Amino acid sequence: MPLIVLCGYPCSGKSRRAHELKDFFTKNKERKVHIIGDEVMGTDKNTVYADSQSEKNLRAALRSEVERKLSKDDIVILDSLNYIKGYRYELFCLIKHVQTPHCLVYCLTSTEQSSEWNKEREDCQYSQEILDGLILRFEAPDSRNRWDSPLFTIQKEDALPFEAISDALFRRKAPPPNQSTQSQPLSSANFLYELDKVTQDVLMAVLDSQKTSVPGDTIVVPGATEKISFWLCLPASSECTL
Repeated sequence: MPLIVLCGYPCSGKSRRAHELKDFFTKNKERKVHIIGDEVMGTDKNTVYADSQSEKNLRAALRSEVERKLSKDDIVILDSLNYIKGYRYELFCLIKHVQTPHCLVYCLTSTEQSSEWNKEREDCQYSQEILDGLILRFEAPDSRNRWDSPLFTIQKEDALPFEAISDALFRRKAPPPNQSTQSQPLSSANFLYELDKVTQDVLMAVLDSQKTSVPGDTIVVPGATEKISFWLCLPASSECTL
């Protein structure tokens, strides 16, 4: 049910943290965990991130896979850059729609550290041009934004705060859905009865007011927030006078 969104520079240790989280929740909380990463597209990272449309398609595919995997009991970990705040907001809207909690784990590293770790990779290396471009475009999360909260910022030497993350996922209420996306309740079975009753109350109030009021007086109508002016209608001439 809950969603953990990983965020950080390329080669900042996100995948290692994702597997640490999976091991913890699998062994200690007996939860089924799904890790979703960039491999859903099955293409080379340099190819994807070199083209804006391909990158957009990747984000759409990741979002669809997250939505498909979210369930009542399972945990979903999104292991990707998630470096655009607008995309993180889209994920926040998704968890609001399905009414499940989420949290953001930010793997904080320096540009130099990410570049060094990238060079140490035996495969799936980023080209230096792509790496520099992604770091330049990175939009750091801010806990003051509701879509970036709760936020856990982790540096390379830090241990993950597993219990705090667990509490954020399982002891916190899901954000309420937008009112505009909620189905409107059906009319009650006694709708016609209630409508007739309200109509009769209004008619009786008007008829009673005619007995004691003079033209120009105001009448209180049941259920109305404002008073109405009393007009006297003459049936013979079909004219109304004050």
